[in-house]
Amino acid sequence: MQVISGQGNRYRAYSGVVSTAEVSAAHDVELVLEFLNTVDVEQGTDVLDDPVTWHAWLGRHQLDDEDGPLVRAVRDGLRSTVGATQASAPPTGSARVEVVNGLPTLVATAVTGAVLAAATRMAVRGDWARLKICPADECQWAFFDRSRNRSRTWCSMSVCGNREKARAWRERTKNN
Repeated sequence: MQVISGQGNRYRAYSGVVSTAEVSAAHDVELVLEFLNTVDVEQGTDVLDDPVTWHAWLGRHQLDDEDGPLVRAVRDGLRSTVGATQASAPPTGSARVEVVNGLPTLVATAVTGAVLAAATRMAVRGDWARLKICPADECQWAFFDRSRNRSRTWCSMSVCGNREKARAWRERTKNN
């Protein structure tokens, strides 16, 4: 169907250009699928069992093998959340993957795992940019900017903001 621009047309003409978000989402899907499929139950093979094949797989995806033994646990945990019948249960370390409302969710009980899981969820929701550190040298308190336009600067306008404004005013009026 040809889409023509004009009044009342709710469809955009296809430009032939794929947005970076679509490319990124497609990349994510392919990466996860290929990672989940590093084990072939039908053939009885596992890419993780052969270091040469595993490093070739990592090279194709431009990734490092810094996670070592955790890789298998993560893969098997993700496979079980998707519904693989021959996958082991999710890893039971400080962080694990569970199915919540039909979606894989990173869950943790240890402090580092819990913080990293929360940070990941914040990044996915787009909230990470709202985390800020107060610029006052004597404060440096972390805070979450809840302002509509994300313009909050100080952890507390009544304390740090007021101190800085007073300091700036004294500097401006010192020479008068």
